[in-house]
Amino acid sequence: MSDYLTTRELADLLRIGERKVYDLASGGEVPCVRAVGKLLFPRAEITAWLNASRSGPQVAEQPLPPIVAGSHDPLLDWALRESRSGLASFYDGSYDGLTKLATRSALAAGLHIREVDGWNRAALLGAVHEAPIVLVEIARRQRGLLLAPGLSGIRTFADLKGRRVMLRQDSAASLREFDARLVEAGLTRDDIHAAATRARTEEELAIALHDGKAEVGFGLGALSGLYGLGFVPLVEERFDLAIWRRAWFDPPMQKLMRFLASPACAARAAELGGYDLSGLGTVHHNGATG
Repeated sequence: MSDYLTTRELADLLRIGERKVYDLASGGEVPCVRAVGKLLFPRAEITAWLNASRSGPQVAEQPLPPIVAGSHDPLLDWALRESRSGLASFYDGSYDGLTKLATRSALAAGLHIREVDGWNRAALLGAVHEAPIVLVEIARRQRGLLLAPGLSGIRTFADLKGRRVMLRQDSAASLREFDARLVEAGLTRDDIHAAATRARTEEELAIALHDGKAEVGFGLGALSGLYGLGFVPLVEERFDLAIWRRAWFDPPMQKLMRFLASPACAARAAELGGYDLSGLGTVHHNGATG
């Protein structure tokens, strides 16, 4: 989604003709930019302009439930408990987290969706547009092939042919990444033996491999040491929290973020391994609508 609207896009939004849009721009009545002979309209400023024109009573927003949804992360999960923030968790994958944000059934969601030019932002905009949601980096983390104890001979996705693989649920971003990498390796799911059940969190995946329910899974290196698994790192992904802005300033979220930046959390990340916290707190998107 572009940060600017064209004349046609603004006309469609306002349900008016393009000629009227030109009149508004020439009269200085609407925010616009003139560049290389074209009129462009900053999306964020148009949203603010429309909000400033509203009338009628202000309707109080319903409180957001104190739930962090989306993708499971072992460091974040530990921090939610140790910080005593009072926030609960409901992990069912990045895409489920986007749905819960959009329906206001969670105040935050963990995301790690790979995109052409980065992580998470386009998917967030597609789900909630320019809603007042902040996308904050938590960590960079190592993802790759987790191997059952003692297993060897697997170094790439091409080596998964004929192997017993534990998959994640359909709403998990890691499953879509897994399928994409299978295709890159010239394979499909027909070439692997998928376990009968699915792992709904990163930890469930690691436990299943530890218990011999499958040979390999596409998971986080941070869990390999805890469960005695082999690990083949393949990608460093960015794990973000998308947070409703009004929840960001509330004590529970502030307590969690302070704890994530604490020496205790840094020590835990080092103990788990596979984490880079140097970008913690970086804002990658700040929704415009108030």
